[in-house]
Amino acid sequence: MPCTLWCSGCLVLPSTTTFLMTEKRKAPGRGLKPLAILTALTLGTAYGMVFFWTPNEADQGFVQKIFYLHVPMAIVTLGGFILGGIFGFIQLRTGDRKWDLRSYVAIHLSLMLALGTLITGSIWARASWGHWWVWDEPVLVSFLIVFLLYSCYQPLRFSIEDPDKQARYASVFAVVAGAFVPMNFAAVRLAQAYTHPRVLGGAQNSMPGSMQITFLLAIVGMTLLYATLWKFEITSKTTRMQLGSIKRRLERDNPGSPA
Repeated sequence: MPCTLWCSGCLVLPSTTTFLMTEKRKAPGRGLKPLAILTALTLGTAYGMVFFWTPNEADQGFVQKIFYLHVPMAIVTLGGFILGGIFGFIQLRTGDRKWDLRSYVAIHLSLMLALGTLITGSIWARASWGHWWVWDEPVLVSFLIVFLLYSCYQPLRFSIEDPDKQARYASVFAVVAGAFVPMNFAAVRLAQAYTHPRVLGGAQNSMPGSMQITFLLAIVGMTLLYATLWKFEITSKTTRMQLGSIKRRLERDNPGSPA
């Protein structure tokens, strides 16, 4: 028995080693650690500047500092939804399932950030308006509509068992919903937001230099956070698929060996 197992191992080892070397060359986690370090440094610097360098806003005071979290999170959220649509479009053009995975992860992360945006927005609204929500504010309602739209993505996706159909239908949803997202940007630009909390006070409603720098750095940091989480989840899911592929190959090359 030991000899049999040893011989079967000798037969399987070369092909398995070759396969592992091939998968290693395609390792998706390369560069994740330095990206995570850069993200931590950028976010730490940005929010250190929020509390220790930027002045309090003239009208809202200290409460306005949530702006540096809420607005960058909203911007990155909407950008992530659009990115998911772009990946979905590429999947439809190429039929390559890796683009479906990238689209799924982009939308999944954006949904989590969207929830954070709604929570921080409600906190800001309560502090500024005295209400948790204002239904006649187009910016809030349009963002909520986008969130509810994408909340249908995962139930739709996982209600389809066939992998090819799942990827195709999910990609169509991502493209159509991603085309809707710029309407939210247009609403932010065009709506006369009389009710929305004013970010800045003063005669010209202009942002001081320290606030501008901090705000831009917060956007960069939030973008890096999104990229880090996206790469981490892609790495995790790809590694899981690679392990499954290795297991299936071992079972195919050596069907008599124990699982």
